[in-house]
Amino acid sequence: MAYLGNSPALAVGSIEYQDLTGVTGSPVKRGFTLDHTVGSPNDIEVFVNNVRQEPSVAYTVAGTTLTMQGDVETTDDFYIVYQGKAVGTSTTTGGGGTYKGENGTVNAGKQGDIFRVHEQELNTDTTIGSNENALAAGPLTISATLTVNGNLSVV
Repeated sequence: MAYLGNSPALAVGSIEYQDLTGVTGSPVKRGFTLDHTVGSPNDIEVFVNNVRQEPSVAYTVAGTTLTMQGDVETTDDFYIVYQGKAVGTSTTTGGGGTYKGENGTVNAGKQGDIFRVHEQELNTDTTIGSNENALAAGPLTISATLTVNGNLSVV
């Protein structure tokens, strides 16, 4: 049957989940090891007894370490939903590059504009992980070690 519009997607995405209920240790615990590296508290949703916790207030993350600000009992229903894993990570400060356009020039992490401006030379050793996608606008000069275990596109 003919139809108007875009063709339906042929792939289905899923969101990953990690259950931390009953993690061994003392009855009360604040530090937990995640299955995946997380770049920002906004990349995950943390639930304690089915109540979503507020990012950067109720918990912080650094790599694979999740630190709860309050205590979590081993009897609590405690789980993580990886939101950023499917689409990348969320960065709120820093991040390299600037944005330019009708708002002038602003640093990354602030309200940007239509053009993202970045350097043309990679001069720091960099690894793109096997579960990461990377994109750079060329031309690009590489004067350091670039290891690509995942995917890299230069456009």
